[in-house]
Amino acid sequence: MIEQSPAFILLAPFFTAIFIALVGIRFRWICFPLVLISLTLSVIASVCTLFRVLDEGTLRYFLGGWAPPFGIEFRIDGLNALVAIVITVVALITGIYSRQRVLAETPDKVSQFYTLYLLLVAGLVGMVITGDAFNLYVLLEISSLTSYGLIAMGPKRATLATFKYIIMGTIGASFYLLGVGYLYIKTGSLNMLDIHEQLVANNLLGSQSVMVAFIMITIGVWIKMAFFPLHSWLPNAYAFAPTTTSSLLAPLVTKVMIYVMIRMMLTVFGVEYTFIQLDWSNIVIWMSVIAILSGSVMALAQTDLRKMLAFLIIAEVGYMVGGVWLADQSGMIGAIYHIISDAFMTLCVFLFAGIVFAKTGNRNINAVEGMFKKMPLTMMAFIVGAFSLIGIPPTCGFFSKWYLIQGGINSGHWEFVIALLLSSLINAILFFRIIEIAYFGANPAEGHGHHHTEEPKRSEASPSMLIPLLCTAALLLAIGIFNDPIIRIITDFVVATGLR
Repeated sequence: MIEQSPAFILLAPFFTAIFIALVGIRFRWICFPLVLISLTLSVIASVCTLFRVLDEGTLRYFLGGWAPPFGIEFRIDGLNALVAIVITVVALITGIYSRQRVLAETPDKVSQFYTLYLLLVAGLVGMVITGDAFNLYVLLEISSLTSYGLIAMGPKRATLATFKYIIMGTIGASFYLLGVGYLYIKTGSLNMLDIHEQLVANNLLGSQSVMVAFIMITIGVWIKMAFFPLHSWLPNAYAFAPTTTSSLLAPLVTKVMIYVMIRMMLTVFGVEYTFIQLDWSNIVIWMSVIAILSGSVMALAQTDLRKMLAFLIIAEVGYMVGGVWLADQSGMIGAIYHIISDAFMTLCVFLFAGIVFAKTGNRNINAVEGMFKKMPLTMMAFIVGAFSLIGIPPTCGFFSKWYLIQGGINSGHWEFVIALLLSSLINAILFFRIIEIAYFGANPAEGHGHHHTEEPKRSEASPSMLIPLLCTAALLLAIGIFNDPIIRIITDFVVATGLR
């Protein structure tokens, strides 16, 4: 089992998805337990793999025994071992949370939902651990097609949102594939490490074709991660998708695509080509500044809770892209640590939004009215998620922003630092507005709630929804307080790339 752990991360959800597709339609009760078992196995396999990486160094797993560049290789170092754990843990927490919501929102499509759910997880994990550029495209398409299906299971507005996502997603994937095609023509290889070796050995990094490949891959990945102004597919897709779908997609899809960008920049093209030869950092950082401020300001204008959170994701993408392109060790560490932090922060607030919708049937921010009295545990968990998004210690959001700000100062990009601080202030305004409504009511001026003679009864969400939310809040504190081992793993990866 331990020797095969890299394959188990991907194969456990993949084969379970096939089994559910075949058997789940007839025996609907079997779907949920199988999802939890397969995702638990995947979490265990990813944790085992991380410990193996820490003991043995980078792991190389050849599928079918075929060595690269002809065969497909899973290549796992500290970075993707960490991201694989994040994906599998988020998927497991959301899987537990899904029990009631899937039955409530898609009662006649339970087996289809869980089949697509597990295939999406398999696709995302595969993109992270693969060492093959074309294999990454195949897994990208698997995760894209399944996410289209999962979003389309929502109400009527989700159908149009899915159509927009399909158009944008297909364009993004096509750009990526064309870029990989250019690299294959120049190097004759699809293995990421081998492509880099061929580019350096044959002195191809000055080639116009390689620059075109870099531009195409970067634009393709930016579309997929919803980097402003290529973000138009994201807000409605996440706002109108079924509750469980948005709770899985929002924390993972953009973060995995940022990981792909980092992997292509550092492993395939290399630090010297990306940051020194091309020297586009200033342009991309200004684009990130615009993304951060645009996402935050658009979030400020929303009254729909999930749409507000979706616009915050666009700002968070700006944080991470900017952090990567600072071309500074602290900035890169901050961007990678923020991938982990933001996955759990976004999960926390989207789980909360799902509980609010399940309890009230209302999508508006005012739906949280009186929740401090009715649902104190839910609100406490939300406050931890909100404080992490604002960047208040000891949550993990504070530490990732600390490294990003440090990177901005070290590299002299004060515009990035100012945008990050302004965005954090806007987050504070947004979340304290929600906290105020939950405590005082939507119209606190009307007597501060004194006209209520009865105390509202406590009515927390069901354990299957509340426990995942509380666990996520606890993780936000744990990842922040015990950040040292995570930072060490990330630092080792960044130093190994040669970034100074």
